[in-house]
Amino acid sequence: MIVKVCGMRDADNIRELDEKVQPDLMGMIFYPKSPRYVADHSAIPATNAAKVGVFVNAPVAEIVETVQGFGLDYIQLHGNEDVAFVAELKQKTTANVIKVFRVTAEVDWEFLKGFEPHVAYFLFDTETKGYGGSGKQFDWQLLGAYPLDKPFLLSGGIDQESVADILRLKQQQPQLAGVDINSKFEREPAVKDIVKISRFVKQLKN
Repeated sequence: MIVKVCGMRDADNIRELDEKVQPDLMGMIFYPKSPRYVADHSAIPATNAAKVGVFVNAPVAEIVETVQGFGLDYIQLHGNEDVAFVAELKQKTTANVIKVFRVTAEVDWEFLKGFEPHVAYFLFDTETKGYGGSGKQFDWQLLGAYPLDKPFLLSGGIDQESVADILRLKQQQPQLAGVDINSKFEREPAVKDIVKISRFVKQLKN
């Protein structure tokens, strides 16, 4: 199971997470309205994890510039970006794309098909006004009907008590490739509780 820890910003917290947990993906948020917004790339230390930049309806040129400035490995699109936008982005950068879909009561699988050639993963999160980081969970059983070939990541309200449900969904749906955790593992916005994350990852991977 891939583990992505999102909403990172504090240099010491990033180093400790990298050393003690070794997540696969480390997410940094480039959405100015987020309490976890990262403004300065010089504040982000080197990390063994692949670096993911999270964007919400940002222009292509801004995303490409940020990819270069921060050395991003992945671009996570959390807004209303369409297929043409993602295709253009893929032409202008070598970073992989994760396209987020915010779930309410159902998922339009046909709509997702158009994105498949252009993304590395889909990510399913809870629909909120703040574009994620809400700590709220949607009905994960909706993903039991996932019909596509592209692997996906699960997000939205994941906490230490979620491991059994995550593994149950993994048995049901092999395309579940990993999880994206954030607010439920924070001491304050953009500062993670490394002990909590370490326990969660050990449970998930064992």
